[in-house]
Amino acid sequence: MTTTNSTHEVDLVDYDEAVARYDPVFGIEVHVELGTRTKMFCPSVAVFGEEPNTAVSPVSLGLPGALPVVNGTAVEYAIRIGLALNCSIAETCRFARKNYFYPDVPKNFQTSQSDEPIAFDGWLDVELDDGSVFRVDIERAHMEEDAGKNTHVGGSTGRIQGAEYSLIDYNRAGIPLVEVVTRPIAGAGARAPEVARAYVQTLRDIFRALDVSEARMERGNVRADVNLSLRATPDSPLGTRTETKNVNSFRSVERAVRYEVCRQAAVLDAGGSVTQETRHWHEDTGITTAGRIKSDSDDYRYFPEPDLAPVSPDRAWVEQIRAALPEMPAARRRRLQGDWGFADAEMRDVINASAIDIIASTVAAGASPAAARKWWMGELARTAKLLDVELADLPITPAQVGELQSLVDAGRINDKLARQVLEGVLAGEVGPEQVLVARGLEVVSDDGALLAAIDAALVAQPDIAAKIRAGNLGPVGAIIGAVMKTTRGQADAGRVRELVLERVALV
Repeated sequence: MTTTNSTHEVDLVDYDEAVARYDPVFGIEVHVELGTRTKMFCPSVAVFGEEPNTAVSPVSLGLPGALPVVNGTAVEYAIRIGLALNCSIAETCRFARKNYFYPDVPKNFQTSQSDEPIAFDGWLDVELDDGSVFRVDIERAHMEEDAGKNTHVGGSTGRIQGAEYSLIDYNRAGIPLVEVVTRPIAGAGARAPEVARAYVQTLRDIFRALDVSEARMERGNVRADVNLSLRATPDSPLGTRTETKNVNSFRSVERAVRYEVCRQAAVLDAGGSVTQETRHWHEDTGITTAGRIKSDSDDYRYFPEPDLAPVSPDRAWVEQIRAALPEMPAARRRRLQGDWGFADAEMRDVINASAIDIIASTVAAGASPAAARKWWMGELARTAKLLDVELADLPITPAQVGELQSLVDAGRINDKLARQVLEGVLAGEVGPEQVLVARGLEVVSDDGALLAAIDAALVAQPDIAAKIRAGNLGPVGAIIGAVMKTTRGQADAGRVRELVLERVALV
């Protein structure tokens, strides 16, 4: 594969070779849309999916004379995030105007925070796939508003290059955001892509645990900008960085870091220099392409927002928020693993499938942890993979899986029949009990019916009774198989075996 750097084209360097010769250093800026009812500085409702330009106000449209008012809930959510990331909370902080000119910013500036963020100097421990922990230092978490959304029409890529015209939807303008900014992350070496992915995933889990956002990356609730540079050795000065914008999946974060390592190594190996620029991530091809020359903070001409007073969170209020924080995801995972008795590998599979909450809800519905894991990580995981959807998007609830297991525990169905019931639930045939009744799947528990089937099987295979009486129990399986066939798999195999041995002894 080849990649272009400004005016010349170079071959990508193999990833292992690149990290053997260069030390990658990266940083990540994560934007999370807060789940407040209204926007950051106006009473417009903060919604997703409405008709374009219907959730707007004079403030979010930047009309002359419209004055902003800070959303108090957004401030509380920002403090929650800061505390969860082990940050200090500012005793006073200000909003600033970040000046740049683009159609999706109707005011020609974004109201953000510059040198006075609400939260600063934090850290987050990130657990990697092998159970090791990598600490990421947090520089700041600050409040700001989102921009509108541009839709470029007429081109082949959906980007501005080659488009015939662009449409702007200001519904998103003014949505409250918190931006979490790391310090340069060094020391990850070849595991840099994995650390980057795990960090963003850990943040997403925290946002959900704090109940400050739906944190759905596919909707853009969480977006990551990935900065990366290469240097000759860990003791060398930092290299020139690029910023890959708006990466919106964990897999893409990992792939974008890996690609930029390979691309920048190729540029440096060819004697070129890396351009400080923004880059676009292309999910379909797995590459980044140049955007615009990256501005430094001075280029935005920050200055204090004159229409907003400083925010000075009361210390007692901050401590109330701290005391009310929920259990953090990492601590909860460790507790649940102990409660459920899962091995490390089993728990990692559950985590990787984003199935912790689903299994916890299934256990709360009455299933044992082992049974809940069996269904969700077995039959249901295979179905989700086949349909290319997440487990949580399957048309079945944890309560229904709990009900399914209760039918197994009560002996009304066996595992084979349970899979048929599960199939019916997934097909929309209401709940497990209704599917069981409608399909006639209940285990045959009438000994009279079972004995009749056993007698018929013994008559059809007359030599088996003699073999069993002689002490050879192997042929019992043939009789059980015949009975299971007669009852369409609805007999209790254990009970059939007991009855076969009793019946043969009486002959």
